[in-house]
Amino acid sequence: MNIGLLIIRLVVGLTFAGHGAQKLFGWFGGYGPKGTGGWFESIGLKPGVQMAVLAGLAELVGGLLFAAGLFTPIGAILIVLTMLGAIVTVHGKNGYWVTSNGYEYNLMLIAVAVGVALIGAGTYSIDALLVN
Repeated sequence: MNIGLLIIRLVVGLTFAGHGAQKLFGWFGGYGPKGTGGWFESIGLKPGVQMAVLAGLAELVGGLLFAAGLFTPIGAILIVLTMLGAIVTVHGKNGYWVTSNGYEYNLMLIAVAVGVALIGAGTYSIDALLVN
């Protein structure tokens, strides 16, 4: 079980952190704060650049905390809040399936984050080291 939790945390957390780095730094094919901010403005999230930085920080910090298993519930909350924001602003109106740009994937990430937060990060986590 602990290896399974580690794999889930690393894949979800580092992927989420990568999305944050796209928004904050333009890494991994991202558009950085200005480009992401322009898109945010186009969907009504204003001020766009500041919203992009906030979203990027939530994704980066939440993803890194989740991956490391450090304050895992806080990392999970940041992931959940970001995904709820994506559902409300972009994906919710498109229905469930991701093939229609729906919220399927966002909900999957919410379920994983909440599940890990409720189970605990496992033995191979910084949280486990801090408790022992």
